[in-house]
Amino acid sequence: MIKPFCRDSVVLKKKRLGDEYFSLTFGPLPRIGGFRPGHFIQLQLPGTDLFFRRPMSVAGIESEPGKLDIVFRVVGRGTLAMSRLRSGDSVNILGPLGTPFKLPRRSEAVALVAGGVGIPPLLFLARVLITRGFDPKKIVLYYGGRTAADIIMRSQIKKSGIQFCPVTEDGSFGTRGLVTAPIMELLQNIDKDRLRPRLFACGPQGMLKAVNELGIKYGVSGQLSLEAPMPCGVGICLGCVVSLTEGGQARVCKEGPVFDIGEVML
Repeated sequence: MIKPFCRDSVVLKKKRLGDEYFSLTFGPLPRIGGFRPGHFIQLQLPGTDLFFRRPMSVAGIESEPGKLDIVFRVVGRGTLAMSRLRSGDSVNILGPLGTPFKLPRRSEAVALVAGGVGIPPLLFLARVLITRGFDPKKIVLYYGGRTAADIIMRSQIKKSGIQFCPVTEDGSFGTRGLVTAPIMELLQNIDKDRLRPRLFACGPQGMLKAVNELGIKYGVSGQLSLEAPMPCGVGICLGCVVSLTEGGQARVCKEGPVFDIGEVML
């Protein structure tokens, strides 16, 4: 396990992915190869009145030049300030933090379930699996959003070669409905003799709760990446505590943000 570092970095590139969505590339950063899908960083914006750091999932890395990508949606003061960053602006990064995804076996089929801005860590996971010899045809991405504008990173998804099943609530892109509907259909039609897919999900709380319940109901294992307020990101402030199904509590920033299906009360 790599030891987290706290380091000043600069914005190398900013890209607008839609009306509310942006990507940022930071660098150079040390020991970047230690980042794994599911890890997150705590981002501090110098020159602002924002006291707390902002937790951000890692969307991807480039080890040799020490580059790190994040993707976010503007939802408040912190992300609004991030959207106004320019190339060359300074930031401070603390990471890698949290517990990453457990990689499946190569023989397993994988179902990724993303909602809105939950796509970055899952696409990162897909790329890592493929580089390790995983067949992209065994990876299916179910990606849900309110409208077509919420289905971002389409070119990266296409380039990865994985199967892509977009779902929008208004039917403006892909299938109309909720992203959990095709997951339910998938699990309902699994043959008892066939290998069950491993689920990996990241997105809104309601979606994660539904995926968690489906996994339990159909006996399918997998992991969920949770979102929670994380003022410190290192387990000290206890601002992100969740209850465990077998009793006790866990910190999303420390024991998570990735938890097994059925492990956390949602």
